[in-house]
Amino acid sequence: GLGAAAVLTDPAGADRAAATGLPVLVTEDPRAVMGELAADIYGRPGIGLLQIGITGTSGKTTTAYLVEGGLRAAGRPTGLIGTVEMRIGDERIKSERTTPEATDLQALFAVMRERGVEAVAMEVSSHALVLGRVDGCVFDVAVFNNLSPEHMEFHSGMEDYFQAKAQLFTPERSHRGVVNFDDEYGRRLVTESGVPVTTFSAEGHPDADWHAEDVKVGPQDSAFTVVGPQGERITARAPLPGPFNVANTLAAIVTLAVAGVDPQTAADGIAAVPGVPGRLERVDAGQPYLAVVDYAHKTDAVESVLRSLRKVTEGRVHIVLGCGGDRDTTKRGPMGAAAARLADTAVLTSDNPRSEDPLAILAAMLSGAAEVPVHERGDVLVDADRAAAIAAAVARAEPGDTVLVAGKGHEQGQDIHGVVRPFDDRKVLHDAIERSRGRTGAPARASHHENNSQG
Repeated sequence: GLGAAAVLTDPAGADRAAATGLPVLVTEDPRAVMGELAADIYGRPGIGLLQIGITGTSGKTTTAYLVEGGLRAAGRPTGLIGTVEMRIGDERIKSERTTPEATDLQALFAVMRERGVEAVAMEVSSHALVLGRVDGCVFDVAVFNNLSPEHMEFHSGMEDYFQAKAQLFTPERSHRGVVNFDDEYGRRLVTESGVPVTTFSAEGHPDADWHAEDVKVGPQDSAFTVVGPQGERITARAPLPGPFNVANTLAAIVTLAVAGVDPQTAADGIAAVPGVPGRLERVDAGQPYLAVVDYAHKTDAVESVLRSLRKVTEGRVHIVLGCGGDRDTTKRGPMGAAAARLADTAVLTSDNPRSEDPLAILAAMLSGAAEVPVHERGDVLVDADRAAAIAAAVARAEPGDTVLVAGKGHEQGQDIHGVVRPFDDRKVLHDAIERSRGRTGAPARASHHENNSQG
């Protein structure tokens, strides 16, 4: 290869950089200039792309996939950048983080341009905004889904977290915004945004520019009507279950309308999206109950997923849930409490313990569960072995029940003390169901795990 042309470093690395014999650029904070520099080096590749950036605590991944589906339906060759994967047209690349580092991001934009991609839907995390990963990008449309406590190990509090997200809605970072009017921080953002904003309300708020009406939530999807600012009416379908996916779908439709796509074309394309990996993803081994895997790994998400599943479940709801190590410790008790209060069975287990003791994490979750009054609390079981915990939930499932395995979603490994072992909730759940059906003598169908089996 060509190798490096120069070295960018802070003063501490100047001597080592000089030893390379290359030109050296010294600056106090290389991260602060890296985005703009990378954009220049790659010839500002983002300028020729319709760039849509999606931020918020929950729903970023789903909204990005739905926006991508709408763009494809409108005939726009599209790229996707997010938590699960990066896609350049039909090529898939596994993601290391939600938003790539600035140098990787600009290189990715350059490849997209070379391959004829015209539009990109990407997730923008608060980390990315604070750490300069999207410096050098100006989004055509910035989208705000919602805000609830998360990443409190990174932010000093909710105000700091909000201000990080709000950076996206400044002229340096975007041209216009699309904001969820049902969220209290969204309503605040409308008044504080530095760019023009269009609002949406899945709850039908009349003050929003766009809102949903006639919402019919089903076990697989939801049908609703979108009412636009000129009174236009669009038939829409959220291709994933749950009221929160009505909000994600509405966000995607409004975003595409603001970006110049015909809203009905957008809505039709979104309705045809086959599902999102690890987002209420169905696992089917021929069992007489619903089994789903979801990425819900914060209190608000766990609560909304459980409430959604409760609405479409005739029998009982069983959840398997853990909390990640070396991450926000304040959510462990509340997540344990949410699982205990809203499910009939809560099996608390390990997620990615990372460098922490799994039992210490479980103790924090259990203390939250114990605070739920006995008459409001489901059965609470504890098993640090995630595969055994999944099997325990499956063993309790009867016809008409729902088993939810939450927290890891699309992830395919489990990080224990720095060693990542292969672990895919979807496969482990499928295998557990097959084993349980083998024991009961029921005919177990041949294993077929489809990555996007949303039904």
